[in-house]
Amino acid sequence: MSKAAAETPFWKQKPLEALSQAEWESLCDGCGRCCLVKLEDEDTGQIHYTDIACKLFSAETCRCADYGQRRRKVHDCVKLTPAAVRSLKWLPRSCAYRLIAEGRDLAWWHPLVSGSASTVHEAGVSVRGRVALSETEVQLADYPDYIVSWPGQAPRPAKTRGSGAEKPRRRAEPAPE
Repeated sequence: MSKAAAETPFWKQKPLEALSQAEWESLCDGCGRCCLVKLEDEDTGQIHYTDIACKLFSAETCRCADYGQRRRKVHDCVKLTPAAVRSLKWLPRSCAYRLIAEGRDLAWWHPLVSGSASTVHEAGVSVRGRVALSETEVQLADYPDYIVSWPGQAPRPAKTRGSGAEKPRRRAEPAPE
């Protein structure tokens, strides 16, 4: 392998289908957005995010509390595969799997780029502090009362050196397709 190839991150070298299990799992940034309950408008197909989390979601870690058994315990938990990533309309635009599938690069706050698991939270990408309730605490008929728009918003841009800005401004992002 050439030195340039060795320095090129794996997600820029391989399609999703060629990733090892460890590489695939490392693409998850730990934002938790996929663990939010989503509603689909039957007439338009539009996806609406709620601030209700899956019953297995851990608000402390922003991860699944029982990842290995999740599909046995949550009947509608979706296993992400390369084919699923390319077809799921509800994956956030910031999702690393979606970005790579679309031929784009990972964002500055992704742990594989930043070297820190905390940047996903610092950039305002994660659901940390934004989950209202677990799905076990809300009646299905009340789900529409918990629709929120923030999961469709863009993360904070990277701070530029010497700008003196304490907090970067947020940019609006179109709602997920």
